[in-house]
Amino acid sequence: MRLFRNSTALVTATLLALPAVADAPYEVEILAEGLDRPWGMAFLPGTQDLIITKRGGSVALWHHDSGEVTEVSGAPDVISDGQGGLLDVAPAPDFEDSHMVYMTWVAEHEDGEGTTTHLGRAVLDRDDGALSDLEVLHVVSPGVDSSGHFGSRIVFHDGHVFVGFGDRNSKEFGPDHIAQDLSSENGAVIRLTMDGEIPEDNPFVDVEGAAGAIWSYGHRNIQAMAVHPDTGEIWLAEHGEAGGDEVNLVQRGGNYGWPLAAFGVDYRTGEQFANPHQEGDGFVMPAYHWPPGRDAHFPPSGMTFYDGDAFGDWQGRMLVGNLFHRYIGLFSVDGEQVSSPERLVEDLDLRIREIEVGPEDGFIYVIADGEDVPLFRLVPAESD
Repeated sequence: MRLFRNSTALVTATLLALPAVADAPYEVEILAEGLDRPWGMAFLPGTQDLIITKRGGSVALWHHDSGEVTEVSGAPDVISDGQGGLLDVAPAPDFEDSHMVYMTWVAEHEDGEGTTTHLGRAVLDRDDGALSDLEVLHVVSPGVDSSGHFGSRIVFHDGHVFVGFGDRNSKEFGPDHIAQDLSSENGAVIRLTMDGEIPEDNPFVDVEGAAGAIWSYGHRNIQAMAVHPDTGEIWLAEHGEAGGDEVNLVQRGGNYGWPLAAFGVDYRTGEQFANPHQEGDGFVMPAYHWPPGRDAHFPPSGMTFYDGDAFGDWQGRMLVGNLFHRYIGLFSVDGEQVSSPERLVEDLDLRIREIEVGPEDGFIYVIADGEDVPLFRLVPAESD
């Protein structure tokens, strides 16, 4: 059994009972336990409090000063089936004035054909613990009869909202795949105005039959996305199929190749179904990828760039959560080059769902994935 430091007291954490990594530069503090399928997490601007979404359809606040977790009313109605439910959350850039938070969730498509991901926003009253004035901004089309690969992560950049979606677990491995269809927003990153309108300068606005919201396409399942704090570039990480997971730098109008160029293999047969990415194939090469095979893959969820002061040696590095192999990958990024990751917290044996850097303390806040999981943070290890 291992002791972890709580923000208020020492607690015995039988859930996290594996030995610590020798000479790790961090310690783990448990902040809350017993969370039920958390998915999204973000700091509320101007505070050190976290808003957390749970896939079952509820929203919670973690209060920094008290350590309490309280429920928030007014969440959207969701379909929590398979990988669906209430997904990401992101406070608006002007949150301190507007009090708006943006969210993604799964519900029936408006035409009644299948389920799909919705993007919306609501006003958060922190004192009353309530969301109000819920507004649907965008409904991903077409709807699909599938419970998998919804994505989705939200980021803001240059006065716009970007959201990454999944391919709805389509097994059509040819050119007719949904992620290669410009009339479909599945398997794509979309770009909208803050009010949910399609900008006139999006790359496919004038392409006949194309969905004007698409910014990039040919993605498999985007569950990690972040804006680089220095360059303003948007990065994402997406699931491959039995390996071939990718870290990508998002380009306007880029086709990322899924499933016509991929490093993974078929889950069912173990056979290669596409040529690997190569120069001149017409697709955007990943900045980093994993080899084929379930033992090698890195299904990602949650991404951030470290820009705090608590871990000086990690400044500018990328943190990405690993679901299957249960660790946080710490990547060095040099321009468009990404190094192999160091592994953090793999001794905890927790699927990693989301990662954020504390705006005031520079600590690394993490939620795990599952039905009875903790919120925890990494703090610098105390010296001898």
